[in-house]
Amino acid sequence: MMGISSQYQNKRWIIKIGKSLLRMVVLLGLVSLGAFLLVSASPMDPLQTNIGQAALGSMSQEQIERLNEYWGVGVPPLKRFIFWGKDLIRGDMGISLLYRQPVSQVIRVKLGNSLWMLGMSWVISGVLGFLLGIAAGIKKGSVWDRIISAWILVTASMPAFWLALVLLMIFSVWLKLLPMGLSVPAGVEASDVTLKGRMLHAVLPAATLSLTGCSTIAMHTREKLTEVMESDYVLFARARGETTGRIVRRHGIRNILLPAVTLQFASVSEIFGGSVLVEQVFSYPGLGQAAVTAGLGGDVPLLMGITVITAAIVCAGNLAADSLYVLIDPRIRRGRRET
Repeated sequence: MMGISSQYQNKRWIIKIGKSLLRMVVLLGLVSLGAFLLVSASPMDPLQTNIGQAALGSMSQEQIERLNEYWGVGVPPLKRFIFWGKDLIRGDMGISLLYRQPVSQVIRVKLGNSLWMLGMSWVISGVLGFLLGIAAGIKKGSVWDRIISAWILVTASMPAFWLALVLLMIFSVWLKLLPMGLSVPAGVEASDVTLKGRMLHAVLPAATLSLTGCSTIAMHTREKLTEVMESDYVLFARARGETTGRIVRRHGIRNILLPAVTLQFASVSEIFGGSVLVEQVFSYPGLGQAAVTAGLGGDVPLLMGITVITAAIVCAGNLAADSLYVLIDPRIRRGRRET
């Protein structure tokens, strides 16, 4: 009986994973179609944007027609999307029109630069927001609760690019403690840069995204812990003589960890969105800056490739959050065994 039950559970897991992957593929297709239609509806002329009106005026009609063919001007959007989709299924994202390199190679380089910053900001924002939420929610209405709540509201309403400019002025211009921008020192090849150098250049961008991103987790963690600390079972634990720290460890964290994990993995999309503005401020050559360059320059293959990769990372984050629920909450494990 145990063997049959185990086989049944494994089969259900395989079916669930298959459904999740199918939803992910459908979502990626819809996101790609939406992004392609938006880019096609842009009023910008890629020839005038990248070549200039003066240069076009000095060209012959044959040269202009070749440029139109190169940039895909005049081709119906749906036809271009079908061709692009067929190439994507074969693993070919196309050639970047601006960089004149395979899109996969451009994304690999840009994503490699962004991962340092995005990874640091994602981890710091989650840990900092969780700790601040616990500190504020332990005792509602205390001095620490008021200070942290005020700080959360300020950072939640603060634009990321404005905070980036402030940090840049303080730590790079005035104090001269951190680099002005870029992912590597000027004049140094990327292969010669040490791990310390890469992390040093990613400190300010990561700090900007962390400070603006931790407010959501801190706010929800505070509200959830406040409810826990006012519950009947916590009152019973206090009557038994348990200290506040023991109550938070045994009862508080267990109840607030699941929503915190959900918000943390959901914040992947927010961090990617914020990195677009932050990388522009710090001249950080990452995926966000490449997306802006591709959008303004009419580089459809590169922009579509970035859209697919970022959407896939966000979907993978949500899938990872669903998988962690079973490890965090034993009630979910028991419920799945019973069903």
